[in-house]
Amino acid sequence: MFDRDKWQEIGHTISKNKLRTVLTGFSVAWGIFMLIVLLGSGTGLQNGAKDQFKDTATNSIWVTAGQTSMPYKGMQPGRFLRFDNSDFIMLQEKIERFEKASGRFWVPASNVVYGGESFAFGIRTVHPDHQYIEKTLTIEGRFLNETDIRNKRKVASIGTLAKQALFKVENALGKYIKVNGVPFKVVGVFEDEGGENEQEVVYLPITTAQMIFGGGNRINQMMFTVGDAGLEESLEIERIIREELGRVHQFNPEDQRAIRIWNNVEGFMEIQNLFTGINIFIWLIGIMTIIAGIVGVSNIMMIVVKERTKEIGIRKALGATPWSIISLILMESVLITSAAGYIGLLLGVGLVELVSGFIPADSEFFQNPEVNFQVAITAVIILIFAGAIAGFIPARKAASIKPIVALRDE
Repeated sequence: MFDRDKWQEIGHTISKNKLRTVLTGFSVAWGIFMLIVLLGSGTGLQNGAKDQFKDTATNSIWVTAGQTSMPYKGMQPGRFLRFDNSDFIMLQEKIERFEKASGRFWVPASNVVYGGESFAFGIRTVHPDHQYIEKTLTIEGRFLNETDIRNKRKVASIGTLAKQALFKVENALGKYIKVNGVPFKVVGVFEDEGGENEQEVVYLPITTAQMIFGGGNRINQMMFTVGDAGLEESLEIERIIREELGRVHQFNPEDQRAIRIWNNVEGFMEIQNLFTGINIFIWLIGIMTIIAGIVGVSNIMMIVVKERTKEIGIRKALGATPWSIISLILMESVLITSAAGYIGLLLGVGLVELVSGFIPADSEFFQNPEVNFQVAITAVIILIFAGAIAGFIPARKAASIKPIVALRDE
């Protein structure tokens, strides 16, 4: 129940000691302010790190041929390895965990022409599943399909920026572009979250490119998704890949340079674990700072109890219950910590939002620093709890004062 007299008394006590109250509250406000700013900064760094994976499936494993660095079965190091279609098919048959799969054959020195306009766009020759691995979203027409692969069709899916450059306001679907002098029919237009470079790409069927651009059955890179496989399972899959390719291409599976494997599962988990540790550290620092503020508030409340010893004794002599004394001290403590902490919370959120407005949208390492609603609620709960803790010991001391002793206090 609202006790108007108690609140008036608390207000009177605080107004008599403005400077002391402000300095006491500052330590609490600073603790909450630093906690919010650190959490917002941590979120900004985490968003920047996650952005590196935004256009790539985080459960994918990429395999690229390299150069042997270890002797193996009488063969000297320094051999360059080459993958082909049979390697791609073999791995899919050996590893049942694979869900989506695509190869890439690299087309050098690409030149894309339409209606007299010529551009050096990136060319990627892939399988249809590549759209899921690179998170490619088709917005017009379709992406490459299995029929294109099987029949070695001369078709292409182009990025939105490539379409704008080549066709301006024209409809691109059904039109023909020339890639290194060879005509390809545009069957789709896609968007990609990876930025402008990813939307200036032209996708072609890998089998068509192998045939036209002298690739034979060569594959430069293979990529696979592994479903919901965890870190340990993904590492086991990586081991199997090395063993199977080592058996076929005659290299030591322990030779890390023979093939290069980019395990996105491992990379993403490392990022997650890193920021879990950072968040724990931030909360630890913030809470320790708040505790320092709580100690300050508690000490001040001890001084308040000491100054009001005689007054408390008179109250008890007139019949005041211990709880009425405890509640008075607790209410004052909670008020100071909550008000100061709320100010620190507002200032922290305000600074985070202000900084967020100056961060470029395409920043690679720090993006959209923010403090979510749950964190704000948690901070408020911490403030109330902290205020109660800060006032509890002084309140108990006040309640234990004996009237006769208090009345003798000078």
